[in-house]
Amino acid sequence: MNNKVKGFVSASLLLALATSTACSSGGGSSNSSASPSPGGSAAPQTSAAPALEKKSISIVLNNVGRKFPDGLNENNNPYLDYIRKGANLDIKVTYPPADGYVDALNVIMSSGNLPDMISTWSADWVENYVRQKALQPLDDVLKKYGQDLLKNIPEEAWKSVTFNGKIYAIPGMNSVFGDEIFYIRKDWLDNLGLQPPQTLDEYKAVMKAFATQDPDKNGKNDTFGFSMLEKLGRTAPIFGAFGVQKGIWMEQNGKLVSTVTLPETKAALAFMADLHKEGLIDPEWPLNKAATLNEKIASGKVGFFVGQWHETRSSIASSKKNDPKANWIALGFPTGKDGKKGTVGYQLVSSYNVVPVTSKNPDAVVRMIDYIMGDGYKTLLLGFENEVWKNENGKIVTNNEEHTKHIYRQTLSEYFRPYKNTADRERLDSLGLEYNLNATVDMINANAMPSKFTGTPTPSMGKNNSALAKLEEEYFVKIVVGQLPIDAYDTYVSEWKKKGGDEITKEVNEWYANNK
Repeated sequence: MNNKVKGFVSASLLLALATSTACSSGGGSSNSSASPSPGGSAAPQTSAAPALEKKSISIVLNNVGRKFPDGLNENNNPYLDYIRKGANLDIKVTYPPADGYVDALNVIMSSGNLPDMISTWSADWVENYVRQKALQPLDDVLKKYGQDLLKNIPEEAWKSVTFNGKIYAIPGMNSVFGDEIFYIRKDWLDNLGLQPPQTLDEYKAVMKAFATQDPDKNGKNDTFGFSMLEKLGRTAPIFGAFGVQKGIWMEQNGKLVSTVTLPETKAALAFMADLHKEGLIDPEWPLNKAATLNEKIASGKVGFFVGQWHETRSSIASSKKNDPKANWIALGFPTGKDGKKGTVGYQLVSSYNVVPVTSKNPDAVVRMIDYIMGDGYKTLLLGFENEVWKNENGKIVTNNEEHTKHIYRQTLSEYFRPYKNTADRERLDSLGLEYNLNATVDMINANAMPSKFTGTPTPSMGKNNSALAKLEEEYFVKIVVGQLPIDAYDTYVSEWKKKGGDEITKEVNEWYANNK
């Protein structure tokens, strides 16, 4: 947290900001005025900021395939209207296809018609366009219109979007700082007289039992010991048992090293290659998209998998609906031979909101984000009070049907998530205490393994990370499915170093020497 960005505003502007962001730390006030929403219930509305000029801006977001209720779309919905009124802006939203989103952003950047703001989850993408001088620094406009942003976003986050001493993006925060945990069908364990596994060897033994001993007792050989996603997705706790995670930087002997070069990663790949060779993994895993895996879980083919922190509300809920006997529990993380365990950790920053150099309205972009992260956040996260949720005896209770119906609203908040907002935790409990969401998040956060490199992407990362990611995928998948021997990992490491890895390592350690 070394960025010392500070700003000053006039007394009149401070008054205007106070009017528009009075509840920035906790979201919208329940005492604000209300007007009927399209559903007929009272939707909270906030006063516009009359001291600030009304402007029109265009923004680009990834909607990740979320659907709209009939009659609504990205530019015609009550939640966008809520932001328009609260920030006193006309806002036009564009959602490129979720698949190939980064490619779509590149097409937009090469066009002659650039928006005022683009959101991305890729720090490498930001670094690439900063290097091309295609994005504009935001320091001055933040000092004038984003005092609450500067105050409430941690310095560490600002540092991650600062290039050559200038801020080039407004960061959105993660609310969960890790992901991926093992889930298992306790009823299948009980059917086979097994206890929940703890060590990695015990995990493997359970996988074998689930693959070979008819754990669902239907008399058919129709269950997998374990399943995962394409490209070795949903395997973080396995790597954690070897003391590593894919694609992070760890400290060894006072220097940072990439985990892709470590023998522990090779050992993790060898372990998974053995699982595949012994038929303990779903043989179709290299083709499994998330939806495919969810279907296999729901249909009773899979009783042991690594899921995300919210899995109890998705694939596991579907499994229980299809089979009331399905009793799923989250497991502690598997412990390796040397006592190591963990899962993938996330950095503080999850999203990057940038302004192309051609935009004439960076001030309006900052005003919009300031409102969303402040007064508007709680409503955009939870939905309209008395429509999606209500207050019962001091607790938020969510109508899950309405929550799902209006889930599109979260595209308008997740790119602009503030730091440690109490509404994030309230939301998880409001969705149903039976899902154990906060308990699962707490368990994951306690075992998360984030990268020790937290700086902006280095120049070599911008140039080489895409090719290196493809190289990793090619080697790792082929090693696990047996198309390459485990010693091919050593060839991979050599290629990684030659194709930019050594250069990246040098730059990363130059950063680390100045930021320990």
